[in-house]
Amino acid sequence: MKTVSLLLLILIGYLFRKKIGSKESKDGLRTIILSLALPATIFIALLKIDFVPGLAIVPLLALGFNLVVFTILSKLPVQSLFNLPSNQYRTLVLLIPSLAPGLSSFPFILEYSGESSLAVAALADLGNKVFVLVIAYLIAMKWYFAERRYLEGGRSVRLKSLWISLVNEPVNLVIVTAIIMLSLGLGYDAFPAFIRDSVDKISLMMTPLVLLFIGISIKFSWAQFKAIFSFVFFRSAMAFLISGLLLVFFPVNDLATALLIVVFPQSACSFWPYAHMAVVNELESKDTQHHAKTFDLDFAMNVLACSMPFSVLMIMLIYTSGSFFTAPSHLFGATAILFLMAALPVLISVRTNINKPASA
Repeated sequence: MKTVSLLLLILIGYLFRKKIGSKESKDGLRTIILSLALPATIFIALLKIDFVPGLAIVPLLALGFNLVVFTILSKLPVQSLFNLPSNQYRTLVLLIPSLAPGLSSFPFILEYSGESSLAVAALADLGNKVFVLVIAYLIAMKWYFAERRYLEGGRSVRLKSLWISLVNEPVNLVIVTAIIMLSLGLGYDAFPAFIRDSVDKISLMMTPLVLLFIGISIKFSWAQFKAIFSFVFFRSAMAFLISGLLLVFFPVNDLATALLIVVFPQSACSFWPYAHMAVVNELESKDTQHHAKTFDLDFAMNVLACSMPFSVLMIMLIYTSGSFFTAPSHLFGATAILFLMAALPVLISVRTNINKPASA
């Protein structure tokens, strides 16, 4: 019944997308989620966690996932296999390894596994934030300057704004504050009751707001889905593979923790790499000597639009399947199926080209 109630909230958001689906409305809703509801929820969860030094490895594992997927995707002959323009190839390589758990997996982790699992997920997101906010930005700027060697002297451009965005991000602030408090032996009870009540009420908004936001953001476009079909399946397959390997080498007896290891990497693509691409695009608009674009912003939005509903469906499938996806053999089986589905467009394209009659 819990899954049905969550799906109903997504459906309500989808039905109301014309009334509150304007860019301004969605931006306002996203701001409330990321600046108020999500930070409050994470703050409460972190301060209630029984922190042990071993948890320090959690953000490193998440960052490892980002880097492994980025390395594999950048080494594969993706561009030639799919006949992608260079700017679309770079767009995919930067977006696919990123994670946006706040808008895709956190509400489900909280509902199905509770605050303790959400707190661990928030720690994992610290590692992911290092990738999406810092490493992805540096990669984007590296690709920008690689095509414009006459601008080598401007490598420090926007670095100040990067650090400002890191400091000003509410989620980062509450995570750092919570970690400092925990290191001092302070928990959630250290706050007066009226402050705890206010934070609790803000936190209660997160799940319904996120699910409504997902419903509002869904765009059923077959043309977009076909264009990005392989990459969302490839990304999901890589996530299952890495989760399966983690469960093989680090067996977990706790069901909630095992599910967290599987669910977190299935989070949707992050918006932050898109923001870095927009920065590069703005720099390019002022460059009169070089007109080629480093990234394709429209293509990036299509990837984000397809990634969100796909990710939510996968996460809900995992949670509603009980312990099925905590068995490494099942995860490796899902990996094989998803890799095959990712390869289908390539196989169909090759078969079509072979059967196509040669032109005179």
